[in-house]
Order: sequence, then structure tokens, then C-alpha cells
Amino acid sequence: MDASIRVATPSDAAAVRDIYAPFCESSAVTFEETPPTEAEMAERITSTLEEHPWLVCERENGVVGYAYAGPLRKRRAYQWVAELSVYIADSARRSGVGEALYESLFAVLERQGIRDGYAVTTLPNPATVSFHERLGFERLVDFPAMGYVEGDWQDVAWWRYPIAEKSTDPDRTRPFPSVREDDDFEELLEIGEARLEQASRKTN
Repeated sequence: MDASIRVATPSDAAAVRDIYAPFCESSAVTFEETPPTEAEMAERITSTLEEHPWLVCERENGVVGYAYAGPLRKRRAYQWVAELSVYIADSARRSGVGEALYESLFAVLERQGIRDGYAVTTLPNPATVSFHERLGFERLVDFPAMGYVEGDWQDVAWWRYPIAEKSTDPDRTRPFPSVREDDDFEELLEIGEARLEQASRKTN
């Protein structure tokens, strides 16, 4: 297999920043107009991993994509949902990397006890819309002219992905470091790697 999915480390900050920066500099995708420094990105990775997963997809030439989850809101009642993000290097788009990263991310989040994942996308963005529809996200609501960036008012869409069934009196969610200690943790990452293998066979 020419790619693997693993947990990010602060040493991935430079590669992650290189993937993320163009989305800040030449589009309205992120609403973040100035790319973070390498040190700031390392801190984001470190702080995220205290509670939630941050995964990278790595090929022989380095990291080509990443996906992570974070809290949707801080109050206790929101612990069973998470906000999702995925970014792919230009050279690896439309190769299955984004789908594979999300497959592994969903598996980890389900193990944590997360029930739903939410994504926020800027509109118009046909490629991103198609990506979320292919993975089974439900488009919940569009907010017109929600943010001003790139010299214009931008629309925003909210999406939901059902990770696990909801139940009454759910157990508290598990922090990511606890899940990472599970004996079968690597198998959760291999779920996305298997998807990458399938995509690779289809293109060869």
C-alpha cells in the first residue's frame, strides 16, 4: 500500500500548514484569512489531541491530507457531537484520501462515544458539496451571507453525519488518549487504509 493513516504529531505541523495555507490565502473556504504559523499549527494539533482525534494520511512523499474533530460547543450536553474538518493537498485530491481519512475518523469517534459529526462549508463550493453528499452527510441548513471574507458576503451550509445511534442515558464520552490505548486502536485506522487500497485498485 502506498499510503497510511496515523495520528498526527506536532512534528507534522509544517506539512499540515502547507496543505492548509492555500485555503486561507486564495479562497473563502476557511474564513481564516491569515495562515497560522508552524508553531501555531503545532499547538492546534497538540491541544486537539487532548480530547479528540487528529489524523494524517502519509505517502512516500509526505503528508497529503489530514482530518480532525473538535468540540461543537463547550457545554456538557454537547459532548456526544463533534465538529469535523478535512483538508487534502492539491496533488492528492480526487484520489480517495479525504474519504479514507473520514472513514478512520468516524471509527475513532464512534469508539469515543460520539453520536453525530457536523461539518460547516462555505458556499458556493460544488466539489465540497459533492464530497459530503458522497459520504452520506445530510445537508441541514444554509445560512445566507453569514461571513464577510475575500471582499464579499459568503453563504454557509451545515451538514450532519450520523456516526452512531442515540440512546437514552448515554455513557460519558471517552477522551481520545483513552481510546488510543485500546488494543485494537490501529484497526480503527486501517478502516480508512482499506478504502485507500480499494481506490488505488480502481485507478490501476
